[in-house]
Amino acid sequence: MKVKLLRYTADAELLCGTAAQATIKSGKPSEILEKIDSETAKRKIKMVTGYGHASVVEHASFTFSLEDVSRAMTHQLVRHRIASYTQQSQRYVTYDTLEKYVIPPSITDNDEAKKTFDDTLEKISETYQKLLKIGIPKEDARFILPNAAKTNIIVTMNARELRHFFNLRCCARAQWEIVEVAVEMLKQAKKAAPALFENCGPTCVELGYCTEGKMKPVTCNITEIKEKFRKM
Repeated sequence: MKVKLLRYTADAELLCGTAAQATIKSGKPSEILEKIDSETAKRKIKMVTGYGHASVVEHASFTFSLEDVSRAMTHQLVRHRIASYTQQSQRYVTYDTLEKYVIPPSITDNDEAKKTFDDTLEKISETYQKLLKIGIPKEDARFILPNAAKTNIIVTMNARELRHFFNLRCCARAQWEIVEVAVEMLKQAKKAAPALFENCGPTCVELGYCTEGKMKPVTCNITEIKEKFRKM
């Protein structure tokens, strides 16, 4: 799995700081942008978002490449509706080796499970290749492929939706692969625009308490989790 921030809004913090300032000042946004400095922009972003007015950070967008992730993961990812996605097509990409699949750690760490998993994937790949050889179109042969099939996807989200995505998908209750993806996306977004993602992470990091109720994992230690993400 590889996560790479491809592009993001130039001067994202200045732009969002301008938007925050424009809500409370009589000056024109274009004039505010010309005059605002980095520290003022960061301070205004923190103040306004602290009031819950997160719409000001919607003006900054971030585009990521998520590579060699599973179809199981991307099916969860695309449930986040306020985003743009472009995914590798199985109508054109051929699956022919075990390297074309994602194997969960729980299976990798269990010899018996790993053998069963590998044997099944080999059989699937053989059947898939046989279907292609007898003239079945790729778009139909792909019906036999599992959720483990690797894919690549480009995703673009604005900063507000990214913050919401991190709230849900950095949580220990989320599926392991999307947690890994979300945490790496957060690291890179925070490096690019720290003021937009200050104190960002699972909901407990921002609110100070867990919203999962009885579904909260027994292994969760909110204090440790908050410390981890604030040091990120």
